[in-house]
Amino acid sequence: MIIVTSTINEALKKIKESKKRGERVIVKAQDSDYNRKIVENKDVDIIVDLEFHTRKDSMKQRDSGLNEVLANLAKENNIAVGINVEDLKKLGKKEKARVIARMMQNILLCRKSGCKMILFPENKFNKIDGMSFLQALGSDTKMAKKAVSE
Repeated sequence: MIIVTSTINEALKKIKESKKRGERVIVKAQDSDYNRKIVENKDVDIIVDLEFHTRKDSMKQRDSGLNEVLANLAKENNIAVGINVEDLKKLGKKEKARVIARMMQNILLCRKSGCKMILFPENKFNKIDGMSFLQALGSDTKMAKKAVSE
């Protein structure tokens, strides 16, 4: 189950409930403050949809929803960054190009920090296609293999 809420208090409550039931905790990303608090929580397993937002990119850098600080926190707290392939199909050409560029930046940040990545949803594709997609976006072979197998 994916936790989708805009308030941090509600999200933290749902995270505790999911952890008590022994479920895998997956949280949909929101704004930067929300994401920071989620990544600081050690009970979260995966944060998804960092790239899908309405904020504008700055002139010299994309706003991919992830930065070095968040990537290092995610590595420290053993949180995987999820790349959502399913929602790409619903976008138009221009928006799809923006989201893929943000995914590329997030892959680069995860490579630098050593943070785990996962292709989401796991059962919608075969391993070879998933690895090929990640490698085309800039992932190395080892990282792509782990992202598809977990």
